[in-house]
Amino acid sequence: MFDERLRAAKVTILAPLAKRYSGIHPLQLTSAAFAVGLLAAATAAVGNYWAALLLWLLNRLLDGLDGEVARLTGKQSDWGGYLDIVCDFVVYALVPFALAWSLNSPGALFAVAFLLVTFYVNSGSWLYMSALIEKRRGYGETSIQEKTLTSIQIPTGLIEGTETIIFYSLFLLLPAYAPYLMVLMAFLVIITIFQRLSWAESQLHDG
Repeated sequence: MFDERLRAAKVTILAPLAKRYSGIHPLQLTSAAFAVGLLAAATAAVGNYWAALLLWLLNRLLDGLDGEVARLTGKQSDWGGYLDIVCDFVVYALVPFALAWSLNSPGALFAVAFLLVTFYVNSGSWLYMSALIEKRRGYGETSIQEKTLTSIQIPTGLIEGTETIIFYSLFLLLPAYAPYLMVLMAFLVIITIFQRLSWAESQLHDG
C-alpha cells in the first residue's frame, strides 16, 4: 500500500550507501541479505527476539541495497532479480514459522499456517499475472502502463513490502501477540488478493 509512495524516500536513503558499497557485486549483497535472514529465523526459533528483530531489519536493508547497487553500477540482471525474490520468499516463510516454533503453542502454529497459506495464494496469483502481462507486452499490447523498479510487475495492494516489514517487526517486538498479528495480517493479505483479482479482471479480461 505504501511502497510506491515511499519509493522516492527509499532511493534517497539508500543512494549514498549504494555509492559507498558500489564495489561490492549486487549478488554478494543478495547472498549476505539471505544469510542474515536465515540468522534472523534461527535466533527467533530459540526465543532471542531482539536479536532476530535487528537481523530482520538488517536483512531488509541489504535487500534494498542490492537493487540500488545494481542500478547504480549497471549490473541489473534477470538472474539477480530472480535470486532476490526466491531468497525473499524463503526468509518471509522462515521468520514467522521460527517464531511460532519458539512459542510452541497450537494457536501460534495455526496462525503461521494461515498466514503462509495466504502468502502462497497471493504470491502465485501475482507471479502468474506478471507472466501474462509480459506475454501481452510481447504481443505488442500497450494498455498496461504501470512501471516499476522491481524485476517483475506487481500490482499495488493493501499488503506490500513496507507493510510486511512493519508486521514482521511487530511479530518479533511483541511475540506474545504474534499469533493475533499473524491472523490480522493474513486477513489483510486476503483483501490484497481480491484487490489484485479486481485489477487483473479489469486489465486482462478479453471481453
